[in-house]
Amino acid sequence: MNIMKDTQWNMTPNRAKAVMLAKRQLAELVCDAVNLEGIHFTLPEIQTLLDGITVGGHRLADQQIALNQAEAWRAIFDLIEKGRFEVTVEKVCALHGIAARGEALEWGRFRSGGVTIAGTGYLPPDAAALTGLFEKMTEEADRIPDIYDRAIHFFLTMARHQFFYDVNKRMGRFVMNGLLLSWGFPAINLPAKRQLEFNQLMLPFYDTGDQKPMNRFLRSCLDERVIQIMKE
Repeated sequence: MNIMKDTQWNMTPNRAKAVMLAKRQLAELVCDAVNLEGIHFTLPEIQTLLDGITVGGHRLADQQIALNQAEAWRAIFDLIEKGRFEVTVEKVCALHGIAARGEALEWGRFRSGGVTIAGTGYLPPDAAALTGLFEKMTEEADRIPDIYDRAIHFFLTMARHQFFYDVNKRMGRFVMNGLLLSWGFPAINLPAKRQLEFNQLMLPFYDTGDQKPMNRFLRSCLDERVIQIMKE
C-alpha cells in the first residue's frame, strides 16, 4: 500500500489524533454544514441538539437534517476506527442514506434522473453515466500522491458530477474528510463565514472543471491550531 503524504505542512500522519480532533469538532462541523445550506443554527443550539434536547424556534425537519449530519460523521468515525473506510459506491451510498434521509428525492443510491446547478449553465452528466464516472474518479485519485490533493479531488469531482439528487457537496466533504482521517490527517472544515468565497469559486469551477482555485481555498480552511497539534 502506498503511504500518503502531506506535502504542504509536512504533518506526520496519526489516525488516532486526527479522529480525536474531528470528534471534538463535531458540533462545529455540523453547525457549519447546515448553515452553508441556509439552515441557521448557532453553535450552542447544535451542541444542545447533539445532546438529545430539541431546540425551540426551529422546524423539526431542519433539526433532523442536523442530526443526520452528526449521524453520518459518527458512521465515518466508526468505519475508520474499524479500518473499513473506503471510497466505494456501496460505502458512499450507505453514507448518503444517512446524511440525506428524508431530505433528498432519493437517498442511499445514485440519482435516476437529471439535475441542474443554480447559477451556472453547466449541466451535470446523465444518470446512466454516473457509475462509470465514479470508477474514473477513484482511478484518477489513486494517481494523486498528495493526500490533500487526493481528498479535495474527491470532493470537487463529486460536487461537479452530482451523483445524487441532493446533499452532493456535503457528501463530497464527508468523503474528502473520511479519506483524510483514515490516512491519519486532519479534516477540513468549511466555515459558514466563508460561504461567499466558497460560492464565488465554486460557480466558475462548475463551468471549467479547474480544481486549482478551489484546492487553494479548501487548504486555507484547515485550522492552523489543528496543524500545530498534529505536528507536536
